[in-house]
Amino acid sequence: MPVAGLLSGALVWGMIWYPFRELEVAGVDGALATLLTYMLAIVCGVLLLPRVWRELPQVGWWGVLLVLSAGWTNFGYVLAMLDGEVMRVLLLFYLAPVWTILFSFWLLGERLNRYGYAIIFLSLSGALVMLWEPHLGMPLPDNAAEWIGLSAGMGFALSNVVARRCSHLSEETKSFGIWFGTSLLSVLFLLYQGGLAGRVAAIDGYSWLLLALIGVVLCSTAFAVQYGIARVPANRVIVLFLSELVVAAIASYFLANEAMQLRDWIGAALIVSASLLSGRLGAATEKR
Repeated sequence: MPVAGLLSGALVWGMIWYPFRELEVAGVDGALATLLTYMLAIVCGVLLLPRVWRELPQVGWWGVLLVLSAGWTNFGYVLAMLDGEVMRVLLLFYLAPVWTILFSFWLLGERLNRYGYAIIFLSLSGALVMLWEPHLGMPLPDNAAEWIGLSAGMGFALSNVVARRCSHLSEETKSFGIWFGTSLLSVLFLLYQGGLAGRVAAIDGYSWLLLALIGVVLCSTAFAVQYGIARVPANRVIVLFLSELVVAAIASYFLANEAMQLRDWIGAALIVSASLLSGRLGAATEKR
């Protein structure tokens, strides 16, 4: 069941960019769509409020860090996938094994072994192959979407580690906190842009139906993923989420006509190898 929960999350997130792009075509931009879908997820999970309220005194700073890191993961992921090439953004997102190792060391006291160093080497090599442009100098993401995707991957790694650290909180409270964090960051961004009320009023019936459907899916997926994260080591979570790459590659080819270049495939192979190796890191840690 924990594995099935994580794989369901990978399936949803490998394709969630497409309905968000459809909403953008209909006039509902990514930030507004993110706010409304996660607010609808909160409405779907309103029955959880009594338990969340009881656990509120136990949240502490770790819980706050989970809310903010997971909130940025979801918000940043949507923004990056809407404006960037799906597979490039997703592969930068999946540099997460590097950040998972570092955050595990800083926050949980887990030390690096030979697998940890190999993971860092493979992940950074993959990014180097994908991003290197000799005439541009340093191999860095070349647009805002790729930078956002990279930072969302850091948020993903941090939220996984912090979720393990928050073992005193239930899956229900963690899920509710993630919805709240995503909604909070989205509304702050939209308030900064201005004109929020008018943009909401302009949404048509079809878009509201699609938003409601996404909200229900995100609500269900959050429970499944948090159930899995609570029972699977953080480094192995990354391995299971690799199936998202396969889903996204197929979906982006058929739905968005996006094709990867040879260097992208080579970089992807290195990053995927790092993520697969992270499973050995988890196994080695358990044996110790």
